[in-house]
Amino acid sequence: MKKTLVTLLAALSLTAVETQAQKEYVSKVWVADLGNGTYKNPVLDADYSDPDAVRVGDKFYMIASSFDAVPGLPILESTDLVNWKLIGHALKRQPPFEHFSKTQHGNGVWAPAIRYHNNEFYIYYPDPDFGIYLTKAKNILGPWTDPVLVEGGKGLIDPCPLWDEDGKVYLTHGYAGSRAGIKSVLVVKRMNAAGDKTVEEGKIVFDGHDQDPTLEGPKFYKRNGYYYIFAPAGGVSTGWQLVLRSKNVYGPYERKVVMDQGKSPINGPHQGAWVNTPNGEDWFLHFQDKDAYGRVVHLQPMKWVDNWPIIGLDKDGDGIGEPVLTYKKPTATKASAIFTPSESDEFNGTSLGLQWQWQANPVATWSFLNPSKGSLRLYTAKIPDSAKNLWDVPNILMQKFPTEEFTATTKVSFTPNPKLENEKVGLTIYGLSYAYLAVKSKKDGLYLVHSVCKSADKGKVENEKQLIKLDGKEVYLRVKVSKGAKCEFSYSKDGNTFTTIDNVFEATPGKWIGAKVGLFAVRDQQTNDSGYADFDWFRVEK
Repeated sequence: MKKTLVTLLAALSLTAVETQAQKEYVSKVWVADLGNGTYKNPVLDADYSDPDAVRVGDKFYMIASSFDAVPGLPILESTDLVNWKLIGHALKRQPPFEHFSKTQHGNGVWAPAIRYHNNEFYIYYPDPDFGIYLTKAKNILGPWTDPVLVEGGKGLIDPCPLWDEDGKVYLTHGYAGSRAGIKSVLVVKRMNAAGDKTVEEGKIVFDGHDQDPTLEGPKFYKRNGYYYIFAPAGGVSTGWQLVLRSKNVYGPYERKVVMDQGKSPINGPHQGAWVNTPNGEDWFLHFQDKDAYGRVVHLQPMKWVDNWPIIGLDKDGDGIGEPVLTYKKPTATKASAIFTPSESDEFNGTSLGLQWQWQANPVATWSFLNPSKGSLRLYTAKIPDSAKNLWDVPNILMQKFPTEEFTATTKVSFTPNPKLENEKVGLTIYGLSYAYLAVKSKKDGLYLVHSVCKSADKGKVENEKQLIKLDGKEVYLRVKVSKGAKCEFSYSKDGNTFTTIDNVFEATPGKWIGAKVGLFAVRDQQTNDSGYADFDWFRVEK
């Protein structure tokens, strides 16, 4: 009996180790760590736009804008700035709740900032229609406090706090011209001691109209008696990284370009976070706009010369850095395993993988995870009466493109409501234009359909093509994405032999975001029940 008990305990211990190991997901399509002490950019080849980061001890935490996707404010963790995993979200639902119960493309969470102060994590994020919010947590995994409005108003964007040595607390932010009627200026204003309310109107400390159009996204630091504001200028896809410095928090600020594209292939390298390692190395995380693929995250070495930073490598000696494509990894306190944010999902747990986000604040009746069957059930929800196409449908479950080339496959079984026709469940590539492969219910059975909707954001109608009548409820749906965001859909009855749809769809970005891939279940009529689709798994491979 004793021997059996020891064996059982050993088995349980091994299972716990295996479970932990399973949590370390490694992408089959993009890994930045080259395994030889070097890395390649981007460290995240996915749309984690407007990144900001902070180090606490030997761990780095990065957040990104999430716009109208829910849950919002993704949180990633790393010990070496190269291997990142998605560990949570700071916003489970987005306020105001009623407002974000509908799709709000391009609205919601814009460029946020994360800081660690008084043993708490602070995240400031802007909603360009409502103002600047603060949410806090003692543990990075939460719980996060309900967001409080630090300052209400339209067009207040990209906030970042600074706690000064004398106890005063400041906030810098920019302005969205679409709401505020002015842009390309940065303001600094005092906050109260708690850092949850501004206490003055503030002062413009830098005007970018002359040399730095579309100045935005400021990050606030202090070093060697200088106040520094790191800020991008010149536009999302074409700009440069600016740094401003002053001995006075309200200026005047000197200006210096510290990184631009130069002769590198990395367009618009800017907007992000300065961090340092426990042994004092300086690094900078920033984004690059890749159109349909969104804004991906690069890691650059950084050094200080005469109290000015140089980001990347200054190859021509002009004091302006250029982005690197490969480089020696940061020196970490301890070696990191190789891992990446999750993409595939077997749907075996009681909660969705953290990579999934809805198009609006979710409703309980949209989905059900059944761990006993290892499947995700999506219930068909009625398309809003005002919707002209899927652009205005909230119950679409999606994730970011993981890199430029990948294949996503899912196995689905569809049980339609016998009282309804035209229920649809499927796999979509989604942006300003979208396409999908879906199973559609009709009176005489289930049909496979392929639809394309060009300029969906402008209310255009779908072009639907009926493919085949299915002889059962089960089918495999696949989309292959190749360079240039070219998407080929295919289907299979057995999971082995796939038939490709003779129509290549070129994915488009969404509103301020990259294209996404995801699942949906919709209907155009209302009755006392719904059909449902059971997705057995979703797998991302080469």
